[in-house]
Amino acid sequence: MMLAMLVNDPFAGTLALLALIWIAAKLGGEVAVRLGLPSVAGELTAGLGLAALREVLPGFPDVAGSHGADVLANLGVILLMFAVGLESTVAQMLKVGAASLRVAALGVVLPMGAGLLGAKFLLPTGTPFLVDLFIGACLCATSIGISVQVLRERGAARSAEGRVIVGAAVIDDVLGLLVLVMVSGLVAASEGGGLPWASLGRTLALALVFLVAALTLGRLATPRLFQLASRLRSEQLLLPLGLAFAFLLAWLSGLAGLAPIVGAYAAGLILEPAHVELLEEREAHSLESLLHPLVMVMAPVFFVLMGARVDVRALVEPSTLLFAGVLGVLGIAGKLVAGYGAGRGLRAPVVGWGMVPRGEVGLIFVAVGAQSMFQGAPLLSPGIQAGIVGAILLTTVAGPMALGRLLRREAPAGSPDRP
Repeated sequence: MMLAMLVNDPFAGTLALLALIWIAAKLGGEVAVRLGLPSVAGELTAGLGLAALREVLPGFPDVAGSHGADVLANLGVILLMFAVGLESTVAQMLKVGAASLRVAALGVVLPMGAGLLGAKFLLPTGTPFLVDLFIGACLCATSIGISVQVLRERGAARSAEGRVIVGAAVIDDVLGLLVLVMVSGLVAASEGGGLPWASLGRTLALALVFLVAALTLGRLATPRLFQLASRLRSEQLLLPLGLAFAFLLAWLSGLAGLAPIVGAYAAGLILEPAHVELLEEREAHSLESLLHPLVMVMAPVFFVLMGARVDVRALVEPSTLLFAGVLGVLGIAGKLVAGYGAGRGLRAPVVGWGMVPRGEVGLIFVAVGAQSMFQGAPLLSPGIQAGIVGAILLTTVAGPMALGRLLRREAPAGSPDRP
């Protein structure tokens, strides 16, 4: 009786699935490290392998469809971005603000233009221009979580290039959101609606208000809040309060229309060492050291899940593979050229490759295109969806591989271990 209850218990199934994900992540990461690649590349490939096994083995666990794994994956990337934010300060980010803005602007315009032209030549004659435009929009996104993990593995998160990459990705998130709103609005307008100028302006205003408020008011209020917390007599306050602060800003970021990871990163930037030194002295641990084990456990779930969400069957068609390959190369080229916007004294290839992965951000764009209706059918057909996903996968795997090799070859500018 008890055994039957355990077999039918959905929570027990989730536990087994998570065990599978963690084992696959560590095996994939081990293979990648032995090949001289960042472990995140192995974790992404492990997820793709789990998706392939589900196609050939009936009854194999559905990793991509697990709600429990999805929750942990989102927590993992939020923890990762919070940890990265803790490695920098607002003042340090402002020093590379102009470079980040240039890289972000070029990183949106160039890939979008390249993707639009590529779609125009690759898709059949008569394909609506809005489809080409949406494909270009899918290539302008950047998934910072993947590059951040590589930067951390190579000890380059505090380097000048690392800060430019993260700053540019945050700006890219705002610009990409505006592009998505605009293109979706054009689709709606073609179906009889009006251009969403009010929606676009409201989205931009909310995003800017959140970022400015978080980096000014939040920075002023944080020291006082943690000084008050240091008077409490409860034990082990530092990590729970730090996580609560990160999750609160991630939630507010979502309300402002931005990705929650932007809020988590802002929380790390705001929470400078001086703000929590009383609690750190009392507990004899830094917030970063307490957070590190959580990141190492949770972040791999996110990367495996990203790989597992790829539709393997849709990628085996020769025409789809060609379309995906060309789009992927165009997307990579656009971000690499954008890296030269960082300016003198910084290694443009490092910055460019750091902006290459599209990851979950690109997949969100594809999902919006698949749900948008145009002339009585989805804007993006299943074949086009598969091609874009293939291009996103190419950038998601190639980005961390190339970035890891560059960082291993030579320490980036501004890195503490550079001569």
